[in-house]
Amino acid sequence: MSGLLLRPEGARLLYVLAHGAGAGMRHPFLESISQRLAERGIATLRYQFLYMEQRGRRPDPPAVAAATVRAAVIEAARVAPGLPLVAGGKSFGGRMTSTAQAEQPLPGVRGLVFLGFPLHAPGRPSDKRAEHLAQVRIPMLFLQGDRDEFADLKLLRPVVKQLGERAALHLVEGGDHSFHVLKRSGRTDAEVMAELVETIVAWTAGIV
Repeated sequence: MSGLLLRPEGARLLYVLAHGAGAGMRHPFLESISQRLAERGIATLRYQFLYMEQRGRRPDPPAVAAATVRAAVIEAARVAPGLPLVAGGKSFGGRMTSTAQAEQPLPGVRGLVFLGFPLHAPGRPSDKRAEHLAQVRIPMLFLQGDRDEFADLKLLRPVVKQLGERAALHLVEGGDHSFHVLKRSGRTDAEVMAELVETIVAWTAGIV
């Protein structure tokens, strides 16, 4: 698999950042958040799942995706020795990271950061995809738009609450699954991106 390491001088930690189901590691959202995190001293390692490398349409099975996550974390420790690690990603990538962590702790990873956790398919509310989170014993940060059709807040809030002190939920007002906001909100996507970055910076400072 291929990856992109962005490590600013004086970085204090590295975020192993997985892409969503429909777009690879060069998606503009991931490019933007990686650049902004670098400006705040957080390095990122973006990487491709195998199906994206092979230009396949269907995401890898969970076992294959989880193995890819684990390989990326091991590579992150190799290319940036000494840097504390957090892991996660956008939508599918975040869920596969937590799946890997639930199966067996990812070496050196101190926390998980989800950029739009896909709790269920649109129009099919369920919390079944969150069952494995009970096996995750490290801190987790859920960044979620309050209009996200992949995560009914009536289901997501109880999931986070049940996880106790090791989970935190930050809601982006007006944000959808891609964190886009409606024009009438008076906010721009750039402002939302800044909110996401500031939240990650503050939260990671509390665990690293």
